[in-house]
Amino acid sequence: IPTLVHELILVEVWKQKVFPILCQLQDFQPKSTFPLYIVIHHEATVINLLETIMFHKDRHSVSRIAGDGASSMQELKAQNAALEFEISLKALSVLRYITDHTDSISVINRMLCTHNLPCVLVQLTECCPWSRYREGQLEKYMNGTWQKIAPEDHVKMSKLDGQVWLSLYNLLLKEDCQRKYDFNNYNKNCILKVFSELALSIVVPKLFQCSLFSVRCDFLGSLPAPNPAPPKKGLILEQIPEMWNHIVHENVGKWKAIAKYQVKETFNPSENDLRQQAQRLAQTYSLDVMESLIPEKPKCGCCGHEAVKRCSRCQGEWYCNRECQVKHWAKHKAACKLMAEASEGIQNNLNHENV
Repeated sequence: IPTLVHELILVEVWKQKVFPILCQLQDFQPKSTFPLYIVIHHEATVINLLETIMFHKDRHSVSRIAGDGASSMQELKAQNAALEFEISLKALSVLRYITDHTDSISVINRMLCTHNLPCVLVQLTECCPWSRYREGQLEKYMNGTWQKIAPEDHVKMSKLDGQVWLSLYNLLLKEDCQRKYDFNNYNKNCILKVFSELALSIVVPKLFQCSLFSVRCDFLGSLPAPNPAPPKKGLILEQIPEMWNHIVHENVGKWKAIAKYQVKETFNPSENDLRQQAQRLAQTYSLDVMESLIPEKPKCGCCGHEAVKRCSRCQGEWYCNRECQVKHWAKHKAACKLMAEASEGIQNNLNHENV
């Protein structure tokens, strides 16, 4: 986890300090922006991996590696904005997993008092960036895409809504957090406002209908009208952003020099270097490598036993022996043809672009 966090911070500093300089350099006209795209996409890959680890269940999948290199800096900026949005939503999930352990981490004081995350989360529920209207139709961002929502499902809580509410639940309704949080008039009114909106406008899961949640809400409503006394502060141990501070301190005043160096040495590769990079990535993210990391062995599409052979045409179905493959061909034939044609079409498009 420390390695992943360091990678995320490193890319974030690069995006804030170096990437804007790269985009402004007049002499930076790369033949391909694919190396830049890989750096930007690396953040999305790492945040997905961190989310998976913190979720701590095997069924959660790491983000796919997809997308061709951008053909221009404008397209790269657009891809960066799209990835930034998706990364931010993943960060919300990571935040929720952190709040699951408020009784054991030293950053809880920073979350509650320094950054006032409960009020930040309340504002997030009000602006709701994962929900939008297009041509009068409500759409919500779910599973990596914008999906149209049927009218009867408008008030249902989505997964991202649930992440926000679980975070609020963890930060406000645990006794240790209540002792540390300052329930002044502003914070109390902000929280009570969103609680009332929850009760009126959203269909919530049973978690928020439990008696404990109702009791805690009543407790918040019973706070006195004037500002209550702030929580007593004894010895406070607070983590500081050590990795961030170290990276910024070591490179302060060097950002433009770093950008120029990277233009020359990293982001303007020769055609041969670019081809070698693409080959290494193809080897790293090949189906065989990915499947070797899966704890469960593939199953035969015919009998369900452990499989050792794969369909040579579509590469998508597994079999334990030749007999099962022949027996299953009548069912697999149509799907095999579709997958093979799709794969061939993608390859033909890539070859056409390279020409």
